[in-house]
Amino acid sequence: MRDRNLKIIFGIISALLLITLIIKLTTVPGGLILSGLFLGGMFIVGILIACLFITLLLKLFVKRYSFSTLYFVSISIAFIAYHYQLYSPTLKIIVPDGYSGEVSLVLSNVDQNILTVDSNGVGYVTKWTFNKTWSQPNVFTASGKKINTQCVGFNPSTFWGLSKFCCVDGKVIRSLSFEIVPKDTIGQKQYHSRGLAGSVDSKKLYSDE
Repeated sequence: MRDRNLKIIFGIISALLLITLIIKLTTVPGGLILSGLFLGGMFIVGILIACLFITLLLKLFVKRYSFSTLYFVSISIAFIAYHYQLYSPTLKIIVPDGYSGEVSLVLSNVDQNILTVDSNGVGYVTKWTFNKTWSQPNVFTASGKKINTQCVGFNPSTFWGLSKFCCVDGKVIRSLSFEIVPKDTIGQKQYHSRGLAGSVDSKKLYSDE
């Protein structure tokens, strides 16, 4: 393919990827007092600078294409990788009818997520889901009613709380959690935090061994 055509194609691709990244970063949790958009924006700047050096190196070996073409190709690949890094599945969680309190998704050795939580609000997720999840889930009662408005996250910038308890049968309990509050306290965190030692199935707990 001609250099000019390739430059146009990857220029458009890289621009679209950048726009969608910025949109996605507006929903990504931040850290401390910095927003996800600010931190992610700094990372994007780092990508753009790093790709300049990568392109300089590529130009030594690929002389057929112009510097700008190779640069657009490089940042397109980097932006795709960053998109994957930021990806978060939107989980569908089912809770018992009338349930209020903490919902905990425990890191486990299961092959598929168990998102229908028990009477203690405990479900089980795979290591991949545990590591990738940051977006707010869709939550339904067992009878099918959507109750997202009754869900309260860890804080305004981070929905999922991350907990670590020790130990059950020598295994550490790691969980992602949020609260479901009664209708008369919507939006108000009730701090229903509890230990999970007596509520989890120890056979499902993930072990690093």
